[in-house]
Amino acid sequence: MQHHKRHPWLARLSPIVLLLVWAWVAHIELISPRLLSSPLRVYQTFLELLSSGELQDNLLKTMYRLTLGFGIGAVSGLLFGIVMAVSRNAEDFFAPVFHAIRQIPTIALLPIFILIFGIDESFKIAIVVMLTFFSVALASYEATKGVSQNYFEVAQIYRLPTVTVYRKLILPAILLPTFTGLRIAFTRSWTILIASELLVADSGIGQMMQAGRDMFRLDIVLVGVVVTGLIGFAIDRIFKLGEKYLIPWRVAHN
Repeated sequence: MQHHKRHPWLARLSPIVLLLVWAWVAHIELISPRLLSSPLRVYQTFLELLSSGELQDNLLKTMYRLTLGFGIGAVSGLLFGIVMAVSRNAEDFFAPVFHAIRQIPTIALLPIFILIFGIDESFKIAIVVMLTFFSVALASYEATKGVSQNYFEVAQIYRLPTVTVYRKLILPAILLPTFTGLRIAFTRSWTILIASELLVADSGIGQMMQAGRDMFRLDIVLVGVVVTGLIGFAIDRIFKLGEKYLIPWRVAHN
């Protein structure tokens, strides 16, 4: 297979091109200034929100909801997926409902979650927990199912303790696909959290964007869009670095 030479500078060029096109469209007013603020105006608004502390306060609220919900969903999803894959009884009991619910778009469940949890903190955290749980549980379930049965037979022959089997056998074998599941879960959780804050919230990046829209301050909305995109991109890079250092053989095969 022919390998083409990669040009790292292309990855840095595309954001610059996007910024220049945005500035040009705003300058010639191809789109009304009321609908599209210039990059300079958005940057000035960003500095204003930063100096007032409004941006930091909203960002901290959003990150708190994401971290708590993602942590609970990831841990419970990992354990549930492994148990369902290892235990035939657990699989027979949980699998039909699990696979049915995970097919439902999370956005369609927002009204139900609002009715159950109201519009306070528990609603935003619960929606992140649910989305993360199903993504990670599916990844760990399928990864555990893919572990060769020979490993378990050897463990039985040597009568290894259950804890040792999980720690030395299952977890290393499912590390890579589970890590990929965590990345996907984070991306989806970040998106659905911002969407839920846009709908019902009294704080957070999504609420800041909604307030900006209500005041016809599209510069504030665009600050939220840019910050949301940059944070999502940055954390995805962190996951990629984690994959590189925690699973070095993954990099070796790429």
